[in-house]
Amino acid sequence: MRGPRETRVRDVRLIDEEGKPLGIMNVRDALALAQERGLDLIEVAAAAQPPVCRIGDYGKIKYEQDKREREQHRKQRQQEVKGIKMRPVTAEHDFQVRVKHALEFLEKGDKVKVTIQFKAREITHPEIARKLLDKMLEALAERAIVEKPPMIEGRFMTMILGPKTA
Repeated sequence: MRGPRETRVRDVRLIDEEGKPLGIMNVRDALALAQERGLDLIEVAAAAQPPVCRIGDYGKIKYEQDKREREQHRKQRQQEVKGIKMRPVTAEHDFQVRVKHALEFLEKGDKVKVTIQFKAREITHPEIARKLLDKMLEALAERAIVEKPPMIEGRFMTMILGPKTA
C-alpha cells in the first residue's frame, strides 16, 4: 500500500471512499478529485493493470491495516520450549510420567528439551544417560522428531525434540 502522492503511473483504476468504482482515469485527475474531497489517493493494488487506487484518509486506512495485522499476530500461537529433567538413575515409573508429560507438550505444538543431570561420579558413565534418552526418543517416536541430538554440556546431557507435523 503506497501513501499519497507516491503513485508513478499515468492511468489508474479509481475507487471512491465508499468503495464504488469510478473507472479508469488519469492519475492527475484522480489526485485532483481526492484533494477536492480533502482526502488522499492511495495505491492499493500496484500489480494490477492499470494499478488500483482508492480515495480515502491514508492515516485511517493505515491504522485499520495495522490493527488487523496486530490481531492476526495475537492469534498466532508462539511455540515454547518445555523442559523435562531426569537423572541417570530415574526409576521406570518416573520415566513413564515424564514420557506422558512430553507427549502432552508435543500435542500442544511445543518443543521439549529433555535434560539428564549428572551428580558426583555419574558423569563417568554417559552411556547410561544416552540409553535413557534413546528410550525416551523410542517412546515418543510417533509424535516427535529430534531437533538437537543428545549432547553433553557440563553436568547435563540434553536433547531437543520437536512435534512431528502431519
